[in-house]
Amino acid sequence: MRYSRIVATGHYLPERVLTNDELERMVETSDAWIRARTGIRQRHIAAPTESVAGMGERASRMALETAGLAAEDIDLIVMGTTTPDQVFPNSAVIMQERLGVAGIPAFSLEAACSGFIYALAVADNFIRAGSAGRVLVVGAEKMSSIVDWNDRSTCVLFGDGAGAVILEHTQTPGILDTRLHADGRYKDLLQFPSGIASSKARIAEDALQMKGSEVFRVAVAKLGEEIVETLARHDLDGNAVDWLVPHQANARIISAIARRLDLPMERVVLTVGEHGNTSSASVPLALDLAIRDGRIQRGDLLLLEAFGGGFTWGSALVRY
Repeated sequence: MRYSRIVATGHYLPERVLTNDELERMVETSDAWIRARTGIRQRHIAAPTESVAGMGERASRMALETAGLAAEDIDLIVMGTTTPDQVFPNSAVIMQERLGVAGIPAFSLEAACSGFIYALAVADNFIRAGSAGRVLVVGAEKMSSIVDWNDRSTCVLFGDGAGAVILEHTQTPGILDTRLHADGRYKDLLQFPSGIASSKARIAEDALQMKGSEVFRVAVAKLGEEIVETLARHDLDGNAVDWLVPHQANARIISAIARRLDLPMERVVLTVGEHGNTSSASVPLALDLAIRDGRIQRGDLLLLEAFGGGFTWGSALVRY
């Protein structure tokens, strides 16, 4: 049998930090209001000159250095992003050129905040099928570019950044299971309403739109069902999980999922307070930071999960 395992991780966060106190001077909100509803204290904002491919490159180089690998050792690049630098070439190809490699396949996929989980599942299946031996998987976002900074219900939530993992072929299971879902019936609850081929040409006023309370309700229900089913497939329950590494959308959603698993918050990787919601970058960012600070150790059982506009959602059960 062929399996994949995570051999290294990396991340990148822009230098600019936007605090809740600063947001108070921009829109009608308050630090207390934001913290109570989201758990967010600050977020990182990319400079105008920073690109998604550039942030992904920085995270990828950290992962490569950690693994003791060169970019030439990679067989495939898969990137999850909702905010590509341009329509084409795709952001993975632009990042590939920045890494100085050519010839290997590189592509981006868009599943909103679930993008990294989708990309991880694709990479895992490439390795299981024997089509690749080592894959660079990246989640990178510049959410600040699609947020309406006059809309206090959304602008307080999002930040920018990138995370990366390197998967490698192994004979023993590392990625134990990946499960992906989508339901387009909820598409109007969380969306960016226009695009290149739509009848509505993009205008400057276009921005991310979200019906927060409804998103919260569906996210908790769908993710709760998903992770319980994933563990049941392996005759496990929440007690078997060493670390939950969730999409960092909202502290209340994360707490609700942890309760569904009967998992104490001490075993949940929580970075939403410092980073905000970085969409497809949030899971690999949180994963890398928890590995680097020593919380996550080799052999730990991890449950990764994410939920995004579409709706899309998914999980990965990982023996690190």
